[in-house]
Amino acid sequence: MVAETHPFMLEGMLAFLEPRFEIVATVTNGRTLVEQALLLNPDLIILNDMMPLRNGVNAAIQIKENLPAAKLLFFTIHANPAYLEAALSAGATGYVLKSAHGEELLVAIGRVLEGCIYVSPSLSNERMERLNDPRLVAAILRLTLRERESLGLIAQGKASKEIAYLLNISTKTVAFHRENIRRKLGLHSTAELTRHAVEQGLIPRVMRDFAS
Repeated sequence: MVAETHPFMLEGMLAFLEPRFEIVATVTNGRTLVEQALLLNPDLIILNDMMPLRNGVNAAIQIKENLPAAKLLFFTIHANPAYLEAALSAGATGYVLKSAHGEELLVAIGRVLEGCIYVSPSLSNERMERLNDPRLVAAILRLTLRERESLGLIAQGKASKEIAYLLNISTKTVAFHRENIRRKLGLHSTAELTRHAVEQGLIPRVMRDFAS
């Protein structure tokens, strides 16, 4: 299964992958990704971390909760180690930069299907070593899945009523999540929450078309 938001990127990926693999589904947002993954249980899911409705990290967490054996490979523009750490902490075993050549993606797919971990070589060993720091992993996972989703929508400037509608929860629950996020991160204003979410890689950068 391939999850990619951008049509041209998706078209290129399919042209490259379809002669080599059976593509059971393609999706363009995180919510549909989770639904189709649970329905089809594919051997491998290649996903983008910047997706509307549910970002890749949150989608990966939810998929792994329901399909522990699922193999996830992130195909991303983000070389920031925080994004890598968040992806691996969410259960991914592959992380390939979109700047890589197609052959590297094939190598990554093969390694992940074999049960190994593959990370683009351009990400240094020093960054990989940081994954062994339990304090760092704890910081990444400090927020619950629902709190991560709420933070992503807060960072997009969504009002509480809109967040409640999108997540199918009450406005009182939204306020509860907002307070928990502020308490756990030690931040208060929406600007602080947004800046922290992006800079620390807890939430991928917002999709401007989704925010509109």
